[in-house]
Amino acid sequence: MPHDRMLDMLAQGYSGRLATISEDGFPYCIPLLYLWIDEEVYLHTTSAKGHLRANIERDQRVCFEIDEHEGVFDYGRFECDSGLAYRSICVFGTIRVVDDVDVKQRFCETLMVKYGKPDTTRPKGFFPRLDIMTVYAIAVERMTGKETAMPPLSDQWPAKDRTKTPNAALPVNGR
Repeated sequence: MPHDRMLDMLAQGYSGRLATISEDGFPYCIPLLYLWIDEEVYLHTTSAKGHLRANIERDQRVCFEIDEHEGVFDYGRFECDSGLAYRSICVFGTIRVVDDVDVKQRFCETLMVKYGKPDTTRPKGFFPRLDIMTVYAIAVERMTGKETAMPPLSDQWPAKDRTKTPNAALPVNGR
């Protein structure tokens, strides 16, 4: 996926999965809402010390993944001749805790712009739980992305037969 498409996807994606490494060497992965701000991925959790925070305090290397599913398409005569139109990105970098109250405030305001109801009548810009939440920022060291676009109907089966085993006979009695 071209770099500009990865940046677009990061700016507009809904949620992702943060992967850290546990003390025993096993990966630990959790789903989180996120923001793409100033070329970094921002996330938040409670301030309670748990598995995630212990992993981050021991090893700041992380991977953050987002993906989008567009749909399934047929490209051949057999059920297994199906494809998935999708986009995915993996961001690799180091994560840090953001303690600056102004940055946390900006994070919350931006989070509400992205995920909140724009027509709410509730007070905006007031976040009384800033002190009991942890905001994290991932400094991106590298990023990879891949995608398969949904082909036009003219390139899908039955209009076009791209069966992977072209000499295979159709099954008898559906088997």
